[in-house]
Amino acid sequence: MLPEGPAARLTIHLTGGALWHHRPAYAEIVHRARRAGLPGASALEAIEGFGAHLRVHQEHASRLREHCPVAVVIIDEEHRLRTFLAGLDDILAVTGVAVMDAVHIHAPRSP
Repeated sequence: MLPEGPAARLTIHLTGGALWHHRPAYAEIVHRARRAGLPGASALEAIEGFGAHLRVHQEHASRLREHCPVAVVIIDEEHRLRTFLAGLDDILAVTGVAVMDAVHIHAPRSP
C-alpha cells in the first residue's frame, strides 16, 4: 500500500480488442506492471464512449468483452511510473495512448 501523500496516476487507454502477441494488450500491461514491482494495476472496461471518429459506441452486454475500450490504471510514485511507461512503447506504438496526472493518496487509519 502506498503512503498518504502526493503520487501519480498512469492511465493507459486501449482500443477494444487490442492484442499484443495473441494476448489482450491490457493483460500484457498488467503482467508487466506486476513484474516491475508496481503496487497494483487495474484494467477497466468501458460500457459507452467515443473516440477520434466521434462515433458513440454502445455495446450490448453480451458483446462487451469483444469491442469496448479498456483503461489500465496504475498509481505509484511519478518517477517509477515514467520508467514503467518507457517500457510500454512497443505496445503504445501499435494501440492506445497513455495519460499521467498528479493525485493525492488518502489513506485513513483504522481506529
